[in-house]
Amino acid sequence: MHDEKHKIKQPPWLKNAEGQMRRVGVELEISGLELDALAGCVAEFLGLRMETTGRYERLLTGDAAGDWVVELDFDLLKKLGREPHMAGAPVVDFGRTAEEVLAWAAELLVPLEIISPPLPLTRLGEVEALIVRLREAGAKGTSDSIINAFGLQFNPELPSFEPELITASLKAFLCLYDWLFERADIDLSRRVTSYVNPFPAGYVEKVIAADYRPGLATLIDDYLAYNPTRNRALDMLPLFMFLDEKRVRAKADDVLIKARPTFHYRLPDCDIHKPEWGLYVAWNDWVEVERLAADNQRLEACCAAYLEYLDDPLQRLFGDWSATVEREWLGR
Repeated sequence: MHDEKHKIKQPPWLKNAEGQMRRVGVELEISGLELDALAGCVAEFLGLRMETTGRYERLLTGDAAGDWVVELDFDLLKKLGREPHMAGAPVVDFGRTAEEVLAWAAELLVPLEIISPPLPLTRLGEVEALIVRLREAGAKGTSDSIINAFGLQFNPELPSFEPELITASLKAFLCLYDWLFERADIDLSRRVTSYVNPFPAGYVEKVIAADYRPGLATLIDDYLAYNPTRNRALDMLPLFMFLDEKRVRAKADDVLIKARPTFHYRLPDCDIHKPEWGLYVAWNDWVEVERLAADNQRLEACCAAYLEYLDDPLQRLFGDWSATVEREWLGR
């Protein structure tokens, strides 16, 4: 996995707002291995210690970057799993029975999730190698089954919290969305779950307009007006929660929103069982978003071209914006 095609590309911004190397969190959803087998495989590969924190969670400690988590991605089960069962409880324990039924269903429908701590960009190659090891151990991904709505998610740390940079990144993502979606080849199971819904057309046209240069409060308010939900291919709520929790909570009081100084890119599938698939596939496409955002002249021209495309009914009906992006607007 050392040829140019499989190389993990560097983004244009290498330092975070504090001047340190940027970090990125990685989340992988998979099946094919039981919880302890998966957690043990990750711990062994990374040289970590495994701790049991609940019946459906394993904590992997000893990494200088922070703790890794391997868990069943099902919040109710995790909550039940942390509750000790009462000593001397009668055999007819309906709570336990319900939990066991849920656990049985979860084994069929719910993925196990590997959640990394924020890792320095230089360690993405290590995650790529871990993916290869998990594939060898029998990990399965999205396209292995019609019901596998499994994803790969990135949490790239922001290089700056200036509203200009955040807005430029949103503009770039919206311009490249059709291309990213086609490249990701999203499995039907994930399309129907609505986890990665596209942004509303009205919001897209508002943001890519040449005169859209909001301050932070307006940027957040506009986002919440159109997207009071986590179900977006690029979920900005964790970042906006980090920057202005009160403003976000007023419009999107979802307990699952976790404040993070990161973008939350959740579009890609996880096809870990395929030998040609790896972290580089989705990461390198994300890098194209950042490269466009960092090139103001190219970004402005791309936004103008996309707005013209969206305003032309014939282009929208017969055109192919994804192909136009591939041909004209990538920074390769």
